[in-house]
Formats: sequence, structure tokens, C-alpha cells
Amino acid sequence: MPELPEVETTVRGLRPVLQDQVIARVEARRANLRRAFPDDLRQRLTGARVVSLDRRAKYGLIGTDRGDTMVFHLGMSGRWRVDPGKLHLHDHLVIETEAGRRLALNDARRFGSVDLVATDTLAAFPAFQPLGPEPLDPTFDAHYLRAALTGKRTSIKLALLDQRVVAGLGNIYVCEALYDARIDPHCAAGDIGVTHLVRLVDAIRMVLDAAILAGGSTLRDYARPDGELGYFSKQFAVYGRDGEACGCGGTVARYAEGGRSTFWCPKCQQGRPRATRRKS
Repeated sequence: MPELPEVETTVRGLRPVLQDQVIARVEARRANLRRAFPDDLRQRLTGARVVSLDRRAKYGLIGTDRGDTMVFHLGMSGRWRVDPGKLHLHDHLVIETEAGRRLALNDARRFGSVDLVATDTLAAFPAFQPLGPEPLDPTFDAHYLRAALTGKRTSIKLALLDQRVVAGLGNIYVCEALYDARIDPHCAAGDIGVTHLVRLVDAIRMVLDAAILAGGSTLRDYARPDGELGYFSKQFAVYGRDGEACGCGGTVARYAEGGRSTFWCPKCQQGRPRATRRKS
């Protein structure tokens, strides 16, 4: 599933095509993805000017001068295609601008979604109400995290995947950040002190920044709007590398928790966390 870096990369790829452009045509080529397209999607977007492109957690936001924001989620396999020469079977939503550009939302598995929300009510959008702070926002720091984790006996790995604690983090980047912070993913979240959490917050930001710079991670279906793949997977320290050697001399291991695979190094992810620097 596309995580924060993939959605951020997608939004940045859409910005040169859509920002300040007037939408000339909207075509929903099927009735639904995970749920139905809004009935008035075409009516409310046609003729509107795009005034903003942003991201909240794993959702992309396309704001218009009519006071509406199109909220999209890429699901398991979704991606936007810019100026496709030919529409494909799974191009389910097409947007054309007056400047002659065309965007196609492609989603083979149809786990994505598109909603149209009044911009001034975005905070009340049901998917956004329970979300914690963005991990790249200054409000997300060790003191906030300490307060959010107090009393939690769940593992730090599962706690970071809880979108109520921090928005947008997914399995890949939590595994990588815990490795960079040298924190055992099994540790009870409420037992980790502020000093260690400072290291963890720094590692989360470092991993996300590097992933965004690399265009995200392509494992199966994900591609940027320009068709390029995401290359952060070439920098994975532990994710998907079980059985391989770690730089510390240990061996990367894998275990299942909460229906997801956790990758870690039992040798160096012990004791006092220490952040490392990865090549970008």
C-alpha cells in the first residue's frame, strides 16, 4: 500500500500539471472504486480552478476555487498517470485541463477512493478526525510522543502504525525508522523514555525525507505520476531483507505481528538507541 512518501511524491508530481489550472472535463469510467464516486463529481469539478495540492496522512488533497477539495486515496495499487497516450482498462477516473493536460487515476485492485469535501469542513472528514499529527510537522516531537505512548503496553512497532498516534506511517517506514534508531520493535511503547524517543523522531524524519527524495518505494504496483518508479527500496536497511547480513555483523530477522511482517536486527536493535545516517 502506498505510504506517506509515495502519496507525497504523487502530490508533488501532480502539482506542475494541476496547480492553477482549470478543469475542463471529468470522466468517471466506472461507478466506484472501494466505494462509489460522488454523484456530482463531474458537475462540481468541471470549470473549477485548482488552487492547492496537499497531503494529509496517506490521502492526497486537490483543492478548487469553488470551495471543494477532492480527497483521494491510492488504496493498494492506485497511481495517477500523467498525459497517457492511451487509456488503460484500469484508468477509472480521467481529468482533463483547459491547457490540454490529462490525468488518469489507475487502480487495478480498486481499493482506492475518491471523495469530494467542502474545503472548510476537511477537519471533520471522517477519515481525518481521529488522525494524530503529521510526522514531518514540528508538533510531532519526543515530548508529544511520550505523552501519546504513556501507559501503552503494545509494542512500539504497532503503536507507530496506529494512525491516532501519528498519521501516515506504514509498515515499511516504521521498520526502517526503528532500525535507524536502534530500537527493538518488540519494546512496550510506554516503556521508552524521552531520550530514546528523541532518537526515534529524528530517525522517522530522516527515513521519510530520504524516501521522498528517492520518489518513494516501488515494491509491486506503485509508480510516480511521470511513470518513474520509487527507488527508496534500494536503500532498505532491514525491510524485506530477512536472512541477509546487517552492517553490525548480525542477521536481519522477520516476525509477524498484527498481521504484518516486522524486519529487524536482533543484534544491534538492542539497548540504548542511536540514530544512524543513511546515504540518500
